[in-house]
Amino acid sequence: MLENLKDKTIILGSQSPRRKQLLAGLGIEFEVEVRETDEYVDPDLSAAEAVRQIALQKLQAFTDKSESLVICADTVVVSTTGEILGKPKTAAEAIQTLENLSGKKHLVITAVAIGWQGEIHSFVETTTVYFYALDREEITHYVTHFSPLDKAGSYGIQEWIGLMGIEKIEGEYNNVVGLPTARLYQELKKLI
Repeated sequence: MLENLKDKTIILGSQSPRRKQLLAGLGIEFEVEVRETDEYVDPDLSAAEAVRQIALQKLQAFTDKSESLVICADTVVVSTTGEILGKPKTAAEAIQTLENLSGKKHLVITAVAIGWQGEIHSFVETTTVYFYALDREEITHYVTHFSPLDKAGSYGIQEWIGLMGIEKIEGEYNNVVGLPTARLYQELKKLI
């Protein structure tokens, strides 16, 4: 499949440095282009359908790139109560979110939308993450020394909190980082 992609223009429609790193790790050559989109979500949608809607909205901003293969994605964290946890606006909000996740499981849902030759293909990948019980000092240390404000659910699994606070995961690890690479590769194989 990688040979088939070599002569194609591939665009990653995301400003996430983690998605950029993960896609590069697949050996795919691409360029990054970010376009502003309205990320309105119908509140009646399930978390999986809401995140798919956002990924598709991001892809719609690239309708002028029908000759390119465009990949857009969005990730949300969903608590055990079903609340969608986006990116925190403040350090206090990040601390509160992590306190709510402490000692519990939650879902990380990523939707990927792919535009290719006028066709739109999308999929959703879900991973279950289990946190050990974290005390206030550990949470505050993480929020103070790392960058939770640009991450859904207020944490990056690849950072300190993931190294010390994750008990186990069920599903694809890279999905929690922000791009389910194994599933994306399989879906691209079907398309190309």
